[in-house]
Amino acid sequence: MFPTPSRPLRVALVEDQPLFRSMLERVFRATEGIEVVASLDTVSEARRVLTPGLVDVVVLDIDLPDGNGIALGVVLRRRQPDLGILLLSGHDAMDLLLDLPRDVAHGWCYLSKTSTTSESALLHAVRAAAVGETVLDPALLERVAPRAGSTVARLTRRQYEVLRLLAQGLSNVGIGERLSITEKSVQNHVYAVYAALGIDTDPARNPRVSAALRLLEETGPAL
Repeated sequence: MFPTPSRPLRVALVEDQPLFRSMLERVFRATEGIEVVASLDTVSEARRVLTPGLVDVVVLDIDLPDGNGIALGVVLRRRQPDLGILLLSGHDAMDLLLDLPRDVAHGWCYLSKTSTTSESALLHAVRAAAVGETVLDPALLERVAPRAGSTVARLTRRQYEVLRLLAQGLSNVGIGERLSITEKSVQNHVYAVYAALGIDTDPARNPRVSAALRLLEETGPAL
């Protein structure tokens, strides 16, 4: 059940660092259209409190005192298939998204606590998670490069730029503004990327999520 104009976006926080959790709470409570429904600090508490339908998005720290936030996210997603998930981590662990079980692998977002300090990036990721999109940390994506011999490595420079911005959750309009090209040109590049990567453009399968995960799979630390 996605949020509507008549109902705020309901968010739960699962974060064991009190200071960071309180900062997140302040940001969300100060944002119109977002309601903090629960603020928790352990896996066991989250599994007990976060019943299906209670929230639209859960913001999860990966490292929790009594377990792993990713494993918790899998449990919560299986209980509520439309639940949005935003992972937060103190270190670069984006590649962990590639190990998600196939039945819950769609629409996870990932931000680093250390590299992403922008409130706008945080709010963008939460809203994207609510509608099943994938947003990867912009700063971390700047530090990767295509693996030699991969399909991503064969993209043109412009196609790779478009793919990386797409993986950050930007719309075609947003990508066009960032690259100073028309929305139609962005659309053509996006379709060319899908074709090169062999991604089905059926909207029901969210090709943008598939493209973001493919980027993650076929890149590594830039030398």
